[in-house]
Amino acid sequence: MGQAKAEQANVKPFIEESWKQVLKKEFAAPYFRDLKQFLVEERARYTIYPPGKQIFSAFDNTPFHEVKVVILGQDPYHGPGQAHGLCFSVSKGVNPPPSLKNIFRELRDDLGIPEPAHGNLGSWTRQGVLLLNATLTVRARQPGSHQNRGWEKFTDAAIAALSEKRSGLIFLLWGSYAQAKEGMIDTGKHHVLKAPHPSPFSAARGFFGCRHFSVTNKLLRKQGKEAINWAIQ
Repeated sequence: MGQAKAEQANVKPFIEESWKQVLKKEFAAPYFRDLKQFLVEERARYTIYPPGKQIFSAFDNTPFHEVKVVILGQDPYHGPGQAHGLCFSVSKGVNPPPSLKNIFRELRDDLGIPEPAHGNLGSWTRQGVLLLNATLTVRARQPGSHQNRGWEKFTDAAIAALSEKRSGLIFLLWGSYAQAKEGMIDTGKHHVLKAPHPSPFSAARGFFGCRHFSVTNKLLRKQGKEAINWAIQ
C-alpha cells in the first residue's frame, strides 16, 4: 500500500505553467485522482505509451496563449517508440504510420511540400499548432485501452478553455471523432475546418484535396498573424 502511494505521488501534472493554471481545477478533480491511480496500476502491469515525461508534450510545446491552430486526434500510437505526446506525430527514426503519410501527401498536393525525412511534427507545435489527442496514454499494442478513464474530460476542458478564453483560433477536425468536439467550440469567434480522417480507410473521401494547410494560413494572415511553416523541420 505504501509503495502504491509512493508511485502515485510520482504521477504528477508536470505541465507548462500557463496550461497548469488554466487546468488547475481539473488536476484537483476526483476524476483526475482516479486517473492517476489507474495509470499507476497500468504501469505496474503493462507497457504504457508515451513515456511519462512526454504525456503532456502537446501542452508543454505550445503554451496556452501561443496557440493559433488546434489539430485533434484520438489516441496515441500504440507501437514501440511511436508515441511522444503529439497527435499524428512520431519520434524521429520511427517510420511514419499510414495516416501521417497521408498528411504528408496532402501537404505536397496543397503547398508543394516534399515528403520529409522524418515524422516528428514538433516544428509545428513551436509555431502555435496544438497537436492534442483526446486520450493522452495507451497500453502497448492495445488501441483505445485508456479511453473513458478520465483523459477525455481533461482534454475537453482544454478545448473548452481555448474556446472561451481565446479568439480567432483555427480548429482542424479530421474524422467523426474530432468533429464530435465541434459543439464545444464557439464558432462565432473561432474557425472550424472539417474533413474525413487521414486514415487510409477514409482519406480518399475528402481528406485528400481539403487544402486545410493553405486555408489555415489564409485565415491566419487575414487576422494579421504569422502563417505556419508546414514544412517539417
